[in-house]
Amino acid sequence: MKGLVPYSQADDARFPHSLEFGYVALADLMKGPDRYDWTALETLLNDVAGRGHHTIFRVWLEDPGKTGGIPDFLTKDGLKVTEWPHGSGGERSLTPDYTDERLVTALERFTTALGRKYDGDPRVGYISAGLLGSWGEWHTYPREELFAPVSTQRRVLDVWEKAFTKTHVLLRYPADNDSRTLTPNAARPFGYHDDSFAWGTIDDSDRRNSNWFYMAALRTAGPAAFEKWRTRPIGGEIRPEAWGSVFDKKPARREVQDFAECVRQTHVTWLMDSGMFQEGNTPERQRRAIEQVRRMGYDFYVRSADIARAGHELRVRLALINQGVAPFYPDWRLELAALSAEGKVVDHWPVDWKLTGLLPGDEPREWHAEIALGAKSRAGETLALRVINPLPNGKPLRFANAGQDQHAAGWLTLGSIP
Repeated sequence: MKGLVPYSQADDARFPHSLEFGYVALADLMKGPDRYDWTALETLLNDVAGRGHHTIFRVWLEDPGKTGGIPDFLTKDGLKVTEWPHGSGGERSLTPDYTDERLVTALERFTTALGRKYDGDPRVGYISAGLLGSWGEWHTYPREELFAPVSTQRRVLDVWEKAFTKTHVLLRYPADNDSRTLTPNAARPFGYHDDSFAWGTIDDSDRRNSNWFYMAALRTAGPAAFEKWRTRPIGGEIRPEAWGSVFDKKPARREVQDFAECVRQTHVTWLMDSGMFQEGNTPERQRRAIEQVRRMGYDFYVRSADIARAGHELRVRLALINQGVAPFYPDWRLELAALSAEGKVVDHWPVDWKLTGLLPGDEPREWHAEIALGAKSRAGETLALRVINPLPNGKPLRFANAGQDQHAAGWLTLGSIP
């Protein structure tokens, strides 16, 4: 649930990852005012889950150079679409009229249906709100007059907020009450994604027009946005101009910002990237990338583990700290187990411990459990702990302890049962 994220179907061997990203066109999912075909999204989710990974996805209406994002039933009903040149590469953008009530109502109905079907789905890691603007990134730059008005944005976010209470949804831009182009979102239960990471992330007095940089935008949006990472995930994408080279000791382009400092300031958990999933990276770049990506997101360490027996009861006390830059956001369950000498689970016990909400720098979180052993002694067996990934074949969450995977893959060895 952290680290670098390739587009789906990337080669696993090129860089470690547990998340994959995919775009899905709204037209492929919505076939009528209340008629949906989830095949395209199901194919993506099942494909990624088949590799033991979670999916991050975004639904789009317009993508420069592509057609087929806007549902046919809307254009046949008279929805106005503006075609315009996007950039110098000859791509054409097809921007719908975001003031049209038929479109806004369709987006509300779609998001409601999406939440009803996928909120809490174990295959989904995070969702980028998408839908509005080029690539679903909530802008139509440089044709900003074509973008959705604040009233449309507000209605779209209202539905996202109601439809998703379990799966985390992320927005492209922080916005406060004084924003004239974006509806306020700092107080809403969404995370953010910085899609120009390590290029337009941290404040840079040497760069002109840097007020759109992510950290500058956070500060402008106020304390609620600036502290968002404490309860909502921060993601994004490494800027394409910085792919790969951002991990070099001295990147070739001066605009590339220090990756470690960007991670420290943003508290980022995941980042889309293609650079480290392409061929041609040097061993040194690979080594530095692995080292720096490990600093993203959570990093849990069990500082102490006390195991004692009182008659037929096993008493366990642990102290956990978070050495990372962000908390762990999904509410995954944990369990203890007794392992045989061969590393087989011979008994297991669910515990009501929580990983969520433990911030970097917090005092150690104390966990306690009393386990009734009954007539079984279990003496000499190994007590172990694991976090249960809701994806049956998903990659395990590993603790930053030498005892992780010591006796069994996916389990943290805590000690011998007395």
